[in-house]
Amino acid sequence: MISLNRSNCVIIVTFIALLALPPVLASIGESYYISIVTKILIYALVGVSLDLIIGQAGLVSFGHAAFFGMGAYVCGVLSHHGSNGLLVFYLFPGTSNALLTWPIAVIVCMLLGLLVGIISLRTAGVYFIMITLALAQMVYFLIISIPQYGGEDGLGLYGRNELAGVDLNDDTQFYYVCLLCLVFYLAGSIKLTRSSLGLIIKAAKFNQQRLVALGISPFKYQLLIFVFSAAGAGLAGALMANLTQYVSPDYLHWNLSGKFLIIVILGGIGSLFGGFYGALILLGLEEVLSSYTDHWHFVVGVILIIMVLTSRQGFYASITGKKT
Repeated sequence: MISLNRSNCVIIVTFIALLALPPVLASIGESYYISIVTKILIYALVGVSLDLIIGQAGLVSFGHAAFFGMGAYVCGVLSHHGSNGLLVFYLFPGTSNALLTWPIAVIVCMLLGLLVGIISLRTAGVYFIMITLALAQMVYFLIISIPQYGGEDGLGLYGRNELAGVDLNDDTQFYYVCLLCLVFYLAGSIKLTRSSLGLIIKAAKFNQQRLVALGISPFKYQLLIFVFSAAGAGLAGALMANLTQYVSPDYLHWNLSGKFLIIVILGGIGSLFGGFYGALILLGLEEVLSSYTDHWHFVVGVILIIMVLTSRQGFYASITGKKT
């Protein structure tokens, strides 16, 4: 039985609003905004995945765009080969089937996360940040060096992926698919943090030496949550590729990693739910202010500074009263 405290009420109201949003927008002739909110949901998914390692494990990654971009590029590459009939790496055919493409994107990002995690988790603090940044930039330069997949120009998809029983080309149906992905990943993240594995990860965040003294090595547990985080970012990348029907090298750039960090900070580090509110604030400000001024970046920066200084626990804590 879910207790209706303040935080649960906020979450329930938010979920109901998200469910009702597409028909409401359609009824007032503003269906254009469905795509904008879909983008917010996708960025929220990345925010949840990044907050999982920052808030729960204390691992500040500055390279999460590598997983996001890789997930997008897997969709782009498979779509590209599915249209021209050539084999991917001369091994297997391309496809536009979402039930194949999205799991492949997630698996590839998990393998990349495993590699990055094995290397970076041997460090801590600022060294961890710099290594995740360096490895992410290596992935970025690797991708743009492949002219077959567009190089610096990016790669277009031949329409959105196909999903049995769902028309992903319909913005409303695609919106609900993205919402479902966010809810399932968020539920999995909450389940993970409340498990015994999650308790070990939190313990490692505060005192690794004491954990080691008890005979528990935190490395494999941190690696597991890092890989799970990469999976969420990869899934978000696959969804973004379908939303825009285009894959850009910008999806891999460190600037986007910084944007994901801002989303987590705005929403509230350690809250998980804050990922949605952080994405809503940041992308909402960008969308509104860019329609009024060409200098909207400056205005967004000032507003973000004020918000961070006045609400150090993040927006989620401010509206729920629940400290993160």
